[in-house]
Amino acid sequence: MTDPERDSSQIPPPVGRKQALVTYAMLAVMAFELATLLWTGRWPHAVLVLGLMAIIGLPVFHRRGVIALVPVEIQVCAVIFIFATLFLGEVRDFYIRIWWWDLVLHTSSGVLLGLLGFLMLYLLNESETVGFALRPVFLAFFAFCFSVALGALWEIFEFAMDQIFGMNMQKPMLNDPSGLTDTMWDLIVDTIGALFASLAGLLYLLRARKEGRKDWLQRFVERYPRVFGADKS
Repeated sequence: MTDPERDSSQIPPPVGRKQALVTYAMLAVMAFELATLLWTGRWPHAVLVLGLMAIIGLPVFHRRGVIALVPVEIQVCAVIFIFATLFLGEVRDFYIRIWWWDLVLHTSSGVLLGLLGFLMLYLLNESETVGFALRPVFLAFFAFCFSVALGALWEIFEFAMDQIFGMNMQKPMLNDPSGLTDTMWDLIVDTIGALFASLAGLLYLLRARKEGRKDWLQRFVERYPRVFGADKS
């Protein structure tokens, strides 16, 4: 005999209104750009925009499998970041038009990856199958290292794309045509973002535990018991 509660837990959660509005707005902008690119015959950019539309629309139009398990906040942050980096940055040339665009994106990615590092290690820390418990200071240290490491891997990826496919992901900056200055500033702002996220998360965790209330990690995990296995009933 089937359990109605268990069956309902297998139903993908509905798309939130805010998530849908954000996604539809980005798709509308990209659809207009796609029409312009097709009209002017810029086929490589048109293919890129079409692929981005498919990726960004996937979390809204395909609510099954792994996508349905990803928390909405993470989905929204991911699609906004993809939109800002690849569509606005590469297609609309924001990296060239706005000198600080790349720095802002790398700083924000450092913050977001730091928070993701917090969440990953927190889940291991609270898991009954893992035999260790970590202090908040180590959680913050791991989050910082996790974010900086991924930022460094991204710079390696940019270098590889430039060397293998002749792209221009490492752009000239401050009279340095080699792209080295661009890479170093990306790593610097990645580190600043990671440091901010790790210190802010650490202070919040310490204050929440001192006051005897749930911290933001606990509340986030409890919002998605089906994803993180927090439902003990």
